[in-house]
Amino acid sequence: MKNVFIAMAAALACSGAAYAQSNVQLTGLVDMYAGSLKAPGGERTASLGSGGMTTSWWGIKGTEDLGGGLKADFNLTAFFRPDTGTPGRYDLAFGETFFSRDANVGLSGSFGRVGLGRGLAPNFLPTVFSNPFGDSFVISPLVLHANMGVSSANWYNTTTPADTGWSNQIVYSTPDMGGLKANLHYQFGEQTAAGQRGKKNVGLNVMYGNGPLNLVAFYERAQVNNPAGSSVIPTTSNWMVGGNYDFSVVKLYATYGQSKSKADVMAAGWTPGKNKTYSLGLDVPVNAAGTFKAAAAQTKAEPANGSIGGKRTTFTLGYNHFMSKRTDVYGAVMYDRVKFTQSMSGTSVAVGIRHRF
Repeated sequence: MKNVFIAMAAALACSGAAYAQSNVQLTGLVDMYAGSLKAPGGERTASLGSGGMTTSWWGIKGTEDLGGGLKADFNLTAFFRPDTGTPGRYDLAFGETFFSRDANVGLSGSFGRVGLGRGLAPNFLPTVFSNPFGDSFVISPLVLHANMGVSSANWYNTTTPADTGWSNQIVYSTPDMGGLKANLHYQFGEQTAAGQRGKKNVGLNVMYGNGPLNLVAFYERAQVNNPAGSSVIPTTSNWMVGGNYDFSVVKLYATYGQSKSKADVMAAGWTPGKNKTYSLGLDVPVNAAGTFKAAAAQTKAEPANGSIGGKRTTFTLGYNHFMSKRTDVYGAVMYDRVKFTQSMSGTSVAVGIRHRF
């Protein structure tokens, strides 16, 4: 019996040592806002919404130290809408998967990291880092122009039609090389239909940060849709360069990018052509916890078949105040104008709170 207790104690000790090398955490962010929204050509709506500054999400992340500088990690995170308690960024009928933010596993070490599964697309981080409103799909001019196009009637004008996250992908991330980092992305198309085999998404991004200067760039060639990755889309190549510089009294942002699509795949309402997008922004510290923000973006759409093009111009003014490291409040006013066969505009106002856990 004594030997049994000794064996059990040894097993528990070994188990404890193994668990001590692992780290699993529940994490996420909840963002809610109240406002009056009016899209160009749409009706004004009083709204209590989710994701004013950042799309709400929750999930589980973990790492394990394998020894010798090698680590394993996993990420399982999902978007949700706390205003209704609904999962996803939009209704599931439109193809949103449950773990649409992250669903991947990887190995990292001195060589960098190799990850398998669903994760960020090449366009996401450079877009977030090069505008003062981050990843807001409600009030960031650059994010709206990159992901929602010039006109709701012509989604072909979307700069990043393959979404901000890619499924079925391999990502290699380099180690930090004196402030320089890069990510290489390859998404398997997994298409079996005749004429669609070999379709895939490929891309890369490069980010450099040294003191007050930050520079970013990305390139994508997309042929498969997301988040489900269930069908092909007309081949679209897009790129962007940008960055920011912190002068202490003001932080300035700027980007320029182009998107070009082909008509190699038939798609309803799709017209091949080129987009050109410019953006400018600034952050002005008001006090130790608050910043005044301003941003503008303009996209010009040039259809290749000679049909009428379009132009979208968006301006946003806002203020962001941190009440703690995890909680901040914000307010913003956005003017959005679209010129496509006719001119339409809308002004939106939103105030909200964001909490991280």
